Amino acid sequence: GAADVGTRDPIKLAVADGTISSVALTSSSGAVIAGTLSPDKRSWSATEQLGYAKTYTWSGSATGADGKAVPITGSFRTVEPNRTIGANLNVGDGSTYGVAMPIVLTFDHPVTDKASVQKALSVQTSVPTTGAWAWLSDYSVHWRPETYWKAGTKVTVAANIYGVSFGNGDFGGDDVSAKFTIGADQVVKGNTKTHRLQLFQNGKLVQDFPTSYGLDSDPGRNTHSGIHVVMAKNQTYSMSNPKYHYKNVIVHWATRISNNGEFVHAYDETTWAQGEKNVSHGCANLTTDRAKFFFDWAEIGTPVDIEGSAVKLGPADGDYYDWTLDWAAWTSKSALSS
Repeated sequence: GAADVGTRDPIKLAVADGTISSVALTSSSGAVIAGTLSPDKRSWSATEQLGYAKTYTWSGSATGADGKAVPITGSFRTVEPNRTIGANLNVGDGSTYGVAMPIVLTFDHPVTDKASVQKALSVQTSVPTTGAWAWLSDYSVHWRPETYWKAGTKVTVAANIYGVSFGNGDFGGDDVSAKFTIGADQVVKGNTKTHRLQLFQNGKLVQDFPTSYGLDSDPGRNTHSGIHVVMAKNQTYSMSNPKYHYKNVIVHWATRISNNGEFVHAYDETTWAQGEKNVSHGCANLTTDRAKFFFDWAEIGTPVDIEGSAVKLGPADGDYYDWTLDWAAWTSKSALSS
C-alpha cells in the first residue's frame, strides 16, 4: 500500500463499476474510522482525522456490474513526522481585550515552511476588519488589524495545524482556537516631555495624570517612545535591576506595558517629581490612587502610546512591539506576501 499519506489528505474509496456493499477502514490498533457512503454507493469517504505514523487497512466487499461480490482489500501508512510542533495562543476563550491586542501564536520549535503554516491560520471578525499575519520570529506569528480594533468586535482565531507540514519533515501538533471580544474604546497617551499620562475613552479625555518617566539623562533609563500594549497586571510586584543596583523592590498596582521591564505603577516616593521631572528607571510612576485607577481601568491589550523619548520601542523590547511597525512593514512580514 501507499506510504507517507498525509493525515489531511482526502481518504476516499471508489468503484468504477458496481456498488459498495460494505466497507471498513481500520487502524492498526483496531479502531474503525468513521466515514460516509455516497448515495449511489459508488464511493466512501473518511470523515475522521487520521493519526500520524499509523497503518490503515481496508476491508469489505463490492458488487460488480455482473452481480458478483468482489472483496475490498489493501492498506496504507500515514506520514511519520520528524517531530510534531505544538502551538499556543496568547488569547483565551471568552476573554475580553483592549483595542490594540495582537493575536500571537507561539510554536515550541522553529518553523521552516512558514507559508504552509500560515495557510492553516484564520481570523474571523464580527465586523469587517482589515488585518494580517506577520512572522516576528521563527517561533511566533502575530495577527493585528491595520488600525486599532473596533470596540465590541467578536473574534474567532483558529490554527488548524494538525497534519500541516512545517518543513524539514516536521508536522503540526493539535489544532488550537479561541473566541474572544474586544472591550471598550480605551487609549492611553503619555509624554515624557510634559510628564503626563492621559486616559481616553471613546475619544474623550477621562484622566490626565502627572507622571514621572525614566531619567532623561541616561538612555538606559529612558521610557521608550512608541505604542506599548498592556500585557499583564499585578497588584504587587517585585522589581530588580542588577545594572542599577536594586533588588526586590516591592511596588503596587503594577501594569506591565512591555517585556523590557516597563510598567505603569504606584511609587509614592517620586510624588514630588510626578508632573515635573523624570527620575524613574524606565517605568511610569504614579501616586497609589492614580496607579490603582489605571490598573482597574486598563484592559490587557489597551494601547499605551508614549512620546518624547529619543529611545524607540522595538524588537529588542520583547513580545508586543507590533504597533511600532507601519502597515507596509507589517504586511511585508507575511509568508504569503505577493
